[in-house]
Amino acid sequence: MSTSPMVLEPAVAVAPAVRGRARGTFLVLAAMLLVALNLRTSITSVGSLLTEVRDGLQLSGLMAGVVTTMPTIAFAVFGAFTPVLVRRFAAPRVLIGAMAALVIGQALRVATGSAMVFVITGALALSGIAIGNVLMPMLVKQHFPERTGLITGMYSVSMSIGATIGAAATVPIAHAFGSWRAGLGVWAILALAAIPLWLPAALRRRSAAPVPAVPGAKITARVRPGATRLGWAMAIFFGAQSLSGYATMGWLPTLFRDAGFSPENAGVLLGVLSVVGVPMGLIMPSLAARLRRLHGLILVLASLMIVAYLGMMLAPRAGAYLWVVVLSVGQSAFPLALTVLGLRARTPEGTVALSAFAQSIGYLFAALGPLLVGYFYGLTGTWTVPMLFLAAVAVLQATAGLAIARPRFVEDEQG
Repeated sequence: MSTSPMVLEPAVAVAPAVRGRARGTFLVLAAMLLVALNLRTSITSVGSLLTEVRDGLQLSGLMAGVVTTMPTIAFAVFGAFTPVLVRRFAAPRVLIGAMAALVIGQALRVATGSAMVFVITGALALSGIAIGNVLMPMLVKQHFPERTGLITGMYSVSMSIGATIGAAATVPIAHAFGSWRAGLGVWAILALAAIPLWLPAALRRRSAAPVPAVPGAKITARVRPGATRLGWAMAIFFGAQSLSGYATMGWLPTLFRDAGFSPENAGVLLGVLSVVGVPMGLIMPSLAARLRRLHGLILVLASLMIVAYLGMMLAPRAGAYLWVVVLSVGQSAFPLALTVLGLRARTPEGTVALSAFAQSIGYLFAALGPLLVGYFYGLTGTWTVPMLFLAAVAVLQATAGLAIARPRFVEDEQG
């Protein structure tokens, strides 16, 4: 009795296709993680060498203040234009343009002796980061709609690793080459490395019509989150958690130094905040994606932040490490927010619109954090009012968070 070879042919034909899809998925994920690695290095590297940059370029106090507040302003301004770019060009092409802006901006700013040119080229670099910030949730929705939590967690951790590397390695690199310019300029190479991985996708012709990422989704010509309650709730939630994050990153070492810690130990405490945040960046998105309703999770995170702020106000020295760990867990509201951006839109187009709106409004709000904490601290000379202010922001975060906690979609709320 003979066996027909026809039975085996489909398996032989399908295997290469399956392997090809798996290889393509892996390359997309690798490309996304490499982009994410670049989304904070340019910022933390400048912070590490700010004194040297001020001396080298003779920056005034005002210009130094512009340099430190520019990231949040740039994220707000340039991120708002990302949906317009995505409507005109394929997302991979936009991302290549963003990484090119990051490469050119970082390279040019270390080649100038002008403070103004340094600021302008820095803004160019930040424009690339802002576009990348907005595009990442869309890319997750587009390529990994069934694994939103896992992939968001992975790129969130990649961002944290990039931030840590930028902060830790910049000064040693600058010392090794004898110049702060080398310490900042080296990160242009990392951004350049992200471009080739996106070239194959950028060279492919764009599909004729967008495909819904959620079954039953309606394709709309334009998604306007600013006309929806969900869009504004998302923006306030994102802004509140970002305000707290930037304020604590800027002022926590000063608080602990005032409590009697040495500058080195105050820096270690800030490092603990970052280190604890890395695993939370992976855990929180996966947890959020599995839960149908997020009310309890949002309230727990806000409560932890409030406990930490009150603890740092009342016992900053005795419980320093405990408060930092508690605060870091509470501030995992950031990867939670990134995850919710993808969960509250039906389509990639809706995701990029919601991401752009929430991040633009949110980062404008966040820019006030370091300024207001510094103002309250200078006005009172103590940390009581600044910590109460941040606790109040955590309450606002929880209130806005409850409005985005149940399943709903931004496309459905448009009139």
